[in-house]
Amino acid sequence: MTPTAIVGIGQTPVGEHWESGLRDLAREAIRAALDDAGLERVDAVYVGNAFGATISSQSQLGALIADFAGLKGAETFTIEAAEASGGAALRAGILAAASGMVETVLVLGVEKSTDTVGTARTKARSVSLDADYESIHGMTPTAQAALLMRRYMHEYGVELSAFENFSINAHANGAKNSNAMYRNTLKPGAFGKAPMIADPVSLFDSAPDADGAAAVIITRADRAADLVPQPIHVLASTAASDTLALHDREDPLWLRAVERSTLAAFAQAGISAGDVNLFEVHDAFTILSALSLEAAGFADRGHGWEWATTNQIGLTGKLPLSTFGGLKSRGNPVGAAGVYQAVEAVLQLRGAAGANQVQNAQTALIQSLGGLGSTAFTHIFQRA
Repeated sequence: MTPTAIVGIGQTPVGEHWESGLRDLAREAIRAALDDAGLERVDAVYVGNAFGATISSQSQLGALIADFAGLKGAETFTIEAAEASGGAALRAGILAAASGMVETVLVLGVEKSTDTVGTARTKARSVSLDADYESIHGMTPTAQAALLMRRYMHEYGVELSAFENFSINAHANGAKNSNAMYRNTLKPGAFGKAPMIADPVSLFDSAPDADGAAAVIITRADRAADLVPQPIHVLASTAASDTLALHDREDPLWLRAVERSTLAAFAQAGISAGDVNLFEVHDAFTILSALSLEAAGFADRGHGWEWATTNQIGLTGKLPLSTFGGLKSRGNPVGAAGVYQAVEAVLQLRGAAGANQVQNAQTALIQSLGGLGSTAFTHIFQRA
């Protein structure tokens, strides 16, 4: 494939945007990305969104948003892969630019999770589960995470406190991010005392649903150098899947889709785990951080939690995670989360991350998961 690069980025603050609709948030992120790239138009707009139809009662987002953002006439459609929708849209944009069929692609992730509250939101979110065997019986993503976490703790003899530094680290980084939903820091010990949502998953363990939009602009790498002084090269874009239902997996404590997509990404990029300078992990729940570190090859099975307890995941650590707060502190704009990861990785590689900067960041790994690892989209970016 033809090498590609990111030449523009834009984002809105993550939070509860009661005054803005999907189209308003989308336009703000799109205009910021176009300004960043010094462009007026693009050839295609691919929209990552998970719950527009069920939460915001709006589908056909591609045409709606392109028109509202002043890009009427561009090729556009919406891509859905539950929580990994942003990562899926990013891959589609990279493939389109690499194919030569589209010259300049804008990838947008957008979500308005706060349009519904309480049980209505839970019901709307649960459409990403197996309708016949999970959600019909009252299963929720949080309950699934609790089952995984409890099994992990039992299997490996791990206490709940072993996971707290994933959240502490995310909030320490989010406190420096002006676009983060929660900029409070967590004190050691607070994690275990937080109100339980689905035991052992607590309020300080799970990422808050949020509203937000983020955008990146992708083109061929040879063209990128003529557009901006510091394009960020896409070294790899891969995807893999596992069973949708958790109970269908031979080994629920091994994220097979993460393993497959990460190994493929390393092979495509021609690098290994040791070459990665930062990892934007899908930390919707701390158990996913531990399991992703293991399946991605950074930790042995049953030892992913040790990266947190040994303080190796901070901005100055061996493998910085969630460098702008991750889903946990920055907030989880669901279908947009994967594009936010891309924007944050680009800022790191440009050396423009401010107080969140990872020193000498050259190579970034970002990973977006749908459900509890039912789908995994893995991307590797590198400073040109």
